[in-house]
Amino acid sequence: MSSKPNALIWLWLSAVVVALDQLSKWWATHALQPMGVPHPVIPGFLNWTLAFNSGAAFSFLAGGSGWQRWFFVLLALVVSAVLLTWLARTPRRDWRTGMPLGLIIGGALGNLVDRLHASQVTDFIHVYFRDWNYPIFNLADCGITVGAVALVVFGLFAGKPEKRVR
Repeated sequence: MSSKPNALIWLWLSAVVVALDQLSKWWATHALQPMGVPHPVIPGFLNWTLAFNSGAAFSFLAGGSGWQRWFFVLLALVVSAVLLTWLARTPRRDWRTGMPLGLIIGGALGNLVDRLHASQVTDFIHVYFRDWNYPIFNLADCGITVGAVALVVFGLFAGKPEKRVR
């Protein structure tokens, strides 16, 4: 293992994402009853709407007989392990890689907690406009999405590596 400082310090961000995600899901399950009833936040754009998803994004595989729970648990563990290894090999000063990886790991682990605890993911954020509706999601999903987009954007628009003067 290298003695150079790595980007594992960004795991603090993963922990924050997991904590905020779990806290928000606890709030949603206690405050948003009954399930499926919209609670307007910004009329015409944003509701809190309690929903549960045993599948993945956009309810992919939600109709499975239960095997999908363990598939998504394994997937979250494998992806998190790969990203953790990437983070460990990333220099500490590379925040353009560390920050997005921290967000993605936190999001993956936030939804993993739900799958292990309740066999389904709690969702409650519903964005819509007129007849257009985005699938209901949660803060863990936000971490994954923002992290993935940031990783792509930073990768596409990164300048040439700085030359170090020795």
